[in-house]
Amino acid sequence: MKKTPFRLTPYQVQWLLVVGFVSVGYALYLRYLAIEYSPVALACDAGLRTVLCTSRSVATALFKSNVFGIVALVIAALHVIRPSIVLLTGGLIAAGLGIVLYNVALSGVAIGLLILGFARPAPATA
Repeated sequence: MKKTPFRLTPYQVQWLLVVGFVSVGYALYLRYLAIEYSPVALACDAGLRTVLCTSRSVATALFKSNVFGIVALVIAALHVIRPSIVLLTGGLIAAGLGIVLYNVALSGVAIGLLILGFARPAPATA
């Protein structure tokens, strides 16, 4: 059985760029304008019920349990076994959120595995 190398088309690369920037951008917004920003944190802890406070509480619960890093690591391992654009996109989203939202160790390993998913044996030449 011959394994073909996993290569991205230019449209897939553009898609991954957009998805990566949006996920990291949202994570930066959530971290610096919801989780660490004192007026928002105090208002949310006092009982304010807005979408931002809900997002803040969900993100806080997820990164305390290392969910972003674990999900990124599982998806990246699946991507190494069977590379696809869907797994690469999911892993990129989870790892981007994990890097910014305090799950750096597991998400860093996941990024390395996502890159390793492109490594395939070179075709044999006669």
